[in-house]
Amino acid sequence: MEIYEKYVGTVLDGRYKIERIIGVGGMAVVFLAQDLLMNRPVAIKMLKEEIADEEESVKRFVNESKAVAMMSHRNIVSIYDVNVREDIKYIVMEYIEGITLRNYMSKRGQLTLREIISYTEQILLALAHAHSKGIVHRDIKPQNIMLLKNGIIKVTDFGIAKLANAETVTVTDKAIGTVYYISPEQASGHTIDRRSDIYSLGVMMYEMATGELPFTADSPVSVAMMQINETAKAPSEINRNMPRGLEQIIGIAMEKDPQYRYQSCEDMLRQLRRLKENPNIIFKMPKKHEDGEPKSVLSLLTGGGPLFPIIAGVSLAFLIVFAISASFVLSRANKAMTQTVETIEVDNFEGMKYDAELAEALKNSDKYAAEIVYEYSGDYEEGVIMEQSPSAGASKKIKVKLTLTVCSGNQEIVMPSLSDYNYKAAVKELRNRNLEYIIEYKKDDYREDGQVIYTSPAAGEKITVGSTVTVYVCKGHEDGEVKVPDFVGMTEKQAFKKIVDLELRIGVVTYVKNDKDRGEVISQSLEKDKEVVEGTKINLTISGGPDYDPKNPDGTTAPEEDTTEPEDTTTAPEETTEPPVEDTTAPEETTGTEGEDTTGESNGDTTSPEPSGNDTTEAVAENTESPDDSGAEA
Repeated sequence: MEIYEKYVGTVLDGRYKIERIIGVGGMAVVFLAQDLLMNRPVAIKMLKEEIADEEESVKRFVNESKAVAMMSHRNIVSIYDVNVREDIKYIVMEYIEGITLRNYMSKRGQLTLREIISYTEQILLALAHAHSKGIVHRDIKPQNIMLLKNGIIKVTDFGIAKLANAETVTVTDKAIGTVYYISPEQASGHTIDRRSDIYSLGVMMYEMATGELPFTADSPVSVAMMQINETAKAPSEINRNMPRGLEQIIGIAMEKDPQYRYQSCEDMLRQLRRLKENPNIIFKMPKKHEDGEPKSVLSLLTGGGPLFPIIAGVSLAFLIVFAISASFVLSRANKAMTQTVETIEVDNFEGMKYDAELAEALKNSDKYAAEIVYEYSGDYEEGVIMEQSPSAGASKKIKVKLTLTVCSGNQEIVMPSLSDYNYKAAVKELRNRNLEYIIEYKKDDYREDGQVIYTSPAAGEKITVGSTVTVYVCKGHEDGEVKVPDFVGMTEKQAFKKIVDLELRIGVVTYVKNDKDRGEVISQSLEKDKEVVEGTKINLTISGGPDYDPKNPDGTTAPEEDTTEPEDTTTAPEETTEPPVEDTTAPEETTGTEGEDTTGESNGDTTSPEPSGNDTTEAVAENTESPDDSGAEA
């Protein structure tokens, strides 16, 4: 890591000023930098010098830049710039503040249904976008998923992605990805397509729901063989509280044969959203071919054993009676069968409106015996047929028993009264009713901190399941506003401490010649009692004493060496926020794409002091060396 410290403080291509290292991986080192042209923080992923001449490593590096540059999606990390020269190779990426899903899962164990659905839904949206561009990620795992403080998911590391009509990194293609999450076709070296990403996501869902991986062994080769040959333990055997519908979705995603998996992310997303609307739903599972031929009646009778004569005798008597009955029935049926039985091809009803006309037609149909099932959904208009069984195009030689699932609209409930609840209890109530929520803080003189003042929509109003409720919670300072104290007359030490205690920031500090005692504050940039938000800078002018010499020709501006920036070694208290799907403290670490870091706010004001950040740098080193994240290239 030390060999890359030489880049800190340098400006790449006259535009990107490198501020510090935020992560080191097997192939690359990641820096936090400031884009001087766009005035924004960025993450720079630089190929390590020792492998910069390796053809495969360069191909993978370029491959990632090509893959991500083709895409633009809120759940995929963005690439702003790419530079591949002989002397240096780097990618300029979106700077992400958050932690890997791997770290979050390690801390939390089993995740809640709400979390699983939220994170999986966002990953599916990202993969659907990538697949639409002909890109297969091929390395979906928690280490390559970033979780932001606001609950947003970002998919990263397309380094081994498969691009349509482009040269891809082979690495023999047999051990590509991470063995704990790779699909059977990846492990066996067969053709890989978008369904391989779906399998990897299914393994992630299994781990999120149970807290355990489906396959573990002493060596990667053993795990890969288990992915090919073995069936995982049913998730419900580990987590007995998981909904049946979730277990079904995981099971389909993790099918060994790709033809029995979800064929696209959109198919999987559709069922996931139905589970979100109705956690108690049980899906109609698709039929699939069973291995081997079914055993005949004769083969069941030739197994031997002490009860064989009795079983055989009873079975033989049954067969004789059956044969006589069958001959009678067949003789009757033979008279009626004067022509070949007509083959019925099932029509496509999905997307049609189930109205009175269609209902009457099905009722009088000689072709169908229809059963109508109603389910709530926000994805379809009320009355639209969402699903049918059997599917369109199926061939039958008898009257078809047709099941149509019809949208009954959005489910509405009455908004409960949450006033005076503790906000955590209020959030739990909203979750129990399948409602999203946003927390807003307001000042209230009649409630304690943390108590709910009111909600929007208000109590008693009708609200659609899945809608977002704004919960207004009492907090001492309205929206984080604080009153600026009178710093004049304080010593500089007292003023600095007061600024930090109020969660404000020290701005420019200027020393001037003055009759006041040295170190006494004589003026401030913001007037006292002014209400400002937390984090606001306050500039101070401090007396250098009557003998202070500014060493400036015009005597009006303090010289550079005398305009100092006091080192702020006090770290502001960390604010804990909740991911929108979980009543827990949200991740506090920050990271640039894939390397984790607890970074402070980037400050473009070169005259204002910056926190030292020594502790957070150590955290970066520890997290980037974690064995769990070893598969995620920095």
